[in-house]
Amino acid sequence: MTARIIDGKALAASIREEVAQQVATLKTQGVTPGLAVVLVGDDPASHVYVRNKAAACEKAGLHSEIIRLDKDISQAQLLSVVHKLNDDPRIHGILVQLPLPPHLNSHIVIEAISAAKDVDGFHISNAGLLMTGKPLFRPCTPYGVMKMLEAENVSPWGAEAVIVGASNIVGKPMAMLLLAAGATVTLCNSKTRDLAAQTRRADILVVATGKPGMVNGDMIKPGATVIDVGINRLPDGRLVGDVEFESAKEVAGAITPVPGGVGPMTIAMLLVNTLEAAERCVSLSATQEA
Repeated sequence: MTARIIDGKALAASIREEVAQQVATLKTQGVTPGLAVVLVGDDPASHVYVRNKAAACEKAGLHSEIIRLDKDISQAQLLSVVHKLNDDPRIHGILVQLPLPPHLNSHIVIEAISAAKDVDGFHISNAGLLMTGKPLFRPCTPYGVMKMLEAENVSPWGAEAVIVGASNIVGKPMAMLLLAAGATVTLCNSKTRDLAAQTRRADILVVATGKPGMVNGDMIKPGATVIDVGINRLPDGRLVGDVEFESAKEVAGAITPVPGGVGPMTIAMLLVNTLEAAERCVSLSATQEA
């Protein structure tokens, strides 16, 4: 058996086209959704990510701003930038590109972002809403994974879902979204005993560890849907995921490639969240004027 390849690039393109149409409609009401991305320092990978996000915004008709800040900026200076963006009516979504330089406290910075503009879904109030099943913003990568499952007609309802990696950015919110969709969820971390025993039970397997090739075909249930969130650059320059693709695709029923899988979906869902933020702003203004 060779797995069906889940084309995240094609699905993301379709979603971006839908966003562009909705943005065009919103513009007729005098509102252009705006996203501000704060980039601190000179991390090469972060610069690539930010450039891709800005290009996607421009293509979909959103207004985007990249605020580039020196790596030595103080915590107070960075918080001042965030507060100004909170008060800027042209900006509906704010994203602070992680990781930040070591001297900056990312938790404090994220909490300074207005929850109504937290399109990454990392603010504590948005995390709490996600926990209760009533999210304001779904974190972009887990949101993109749910859209991929939906597009592939993979229902989490009653399924055994196993997530490898328990980060606040992917693993934990992924677990909440799958739970809300009716899955029985196992969340694995670095302390998990006999990881393979857990992964072999999974009808839906999501891997997000940042460790190339951590999961191989022997660790996968035949016919499972495998979502590889990892993206790692090897010494020879190749990009690979956290799943050993060649062995996994011979066992899985469906699998995401790296690159071209989850990555494009993350950016697409960022556009969706920014659009939703702008629509809420329009709705709130209309309610206040009524």
